[in-house]
Amino acid sequence: MRLVHAFLLLWFGLPASAASEVLCENITYLGKSYTACTVDPARDNLRLFHKNSGQILGSFRAIENLPDVTALPFAMNAGMYHADRTPVGLYIENGVEEMRVIPNAGPGNFGLLPNGVLCLNDDSAQVYETMDYIETAPACRDATQSGPMLVIDGDLHPRFLPDSTSRFLRNGVGTTAAGDSAVFVISNDVVSFHEFGSFFRDYLQLPNALYFDGKVSRLHAPALGRSDFGFQLGPMVGVVE
Repeated sequence: MRLVHAFLLLWFGLPASAASEVLCENITYLGKSYTACTVDPARDNLRLFHKNSGQILGSFRAIENLPDVTALPFAMNAGMYHADRTPVGLYIENGVEEMRVIPNAGPGNFGLLPNGVLCLNDDSAQVYETMDYIETAPACRDATQSGPMLVIDGDLHPRFLPDSTSRFLRNGVGTTAAGDSAVFVISNDVVSFHEFGSFFRDYLQLPNALYFDGKVSRLHAPALGRSDFGFQLGPMVGVVE
């Protein structure tokens, strides 16, 4: 993954020390199209977004309009939410816990255990399986829980079926073992969980990856001329300047 990252830096002519330069590219893998955005959490200001002054933001444009934001190089929906757009599971933003962690199985994709947590700090991004998160209790400046896990310590989620006919546009995130790189991915074609998880494990070679959502999956990547719209969103993740 480090070699791929270094190659992309050279390809785009970007110095490794560039500030808030998210690398987004379209990739075709096994006949399916994906867009992958690689973020360096030590360089890029990677944050979660849900509310401002008590009001749910709901869109990428609302993040862009925040008074302390001058640019939004990347953003994506980041975790499942209820009809009122409150988070289904754990949600922490700037050290404040809005919703507690949910350890038990339940209905829908979120409850298809094992699920997981994306934990962000000023210099790291890590995906944890939920029970591992509870046991190790890492300090997270921002955190969002979603599910299911796509890749768990190098293995696909045990419930994923190679011949599944359930296919949607899907998005999620994978992180390196060191937590020094996070790759956010959205499928541009409908894919199964098995296909989506395999992209993280086999193509990106990331040891842990977490599913964010399907159907409502959205990406903001202005470098690619893309900013999806549609459903009002709950939790979002983005790099801001």
